[in-house]
Amino acid sequence: MKRLLFLTLTTVAALTTSAVAQDKQTASANFAGADGKDNGRAALTASATGGVLIELEVSGLPANKWVGFHVHETGKCDAATHHESAGKHFNPTKAEHGLLAAKGPHAGDMPNQYVGQDGVLRAQVFDGMVTLDGKDNGIRGRALMIHENSDDYRSQPAGDAGARLACAVIK
Repeated sequence: MKRLLFLTLTTVAALTTSAVAQDKQTASANFAGADGKDNGRAALTASATGGVLIELEVSGLPANKWVGFHVHETGKCDAATHHESAGKHFNPTKAEHGLLAAKGPHAGDMPNQYVGQDGVLRAQVFDGMVTLDGKDNGIRGRALMIHENSDDYRSQPAGDAGARLACAVIK
């Protein structure tokens, strides 16, 4: 009986270790709109070779429009401050903003995303400059942000993407 119990505890320990390893490779984020109401979700998965895949679906956005999508430095999404609580774009290397900037991009820069006719943004975005671990380029505990306008990929410091429409803390 003791041997059976030992095997069971060993199996549980192995499963727990596996679950912890999986938790370090995945994260989630729940979006809140400018009104503070829940309006979407993101699932994040770390790549074995570096970078993070972000799969998101967010509703209640302006239809038929390109919008900016970034990682912001602070994991706070306070609708009362129009999500300004999320701080600036995540930029651990102090690079210039913009995918087309001569001295950019920074880690929080990602391509614009298109919102469909139904006002829902559905996307899969890969950011090769970030991780989910606790390193300098780690984004767990930071925020994902959807902006009102498209990012021009050049203007400093934030691409002239406009108001913050939806924010999600990465957990």
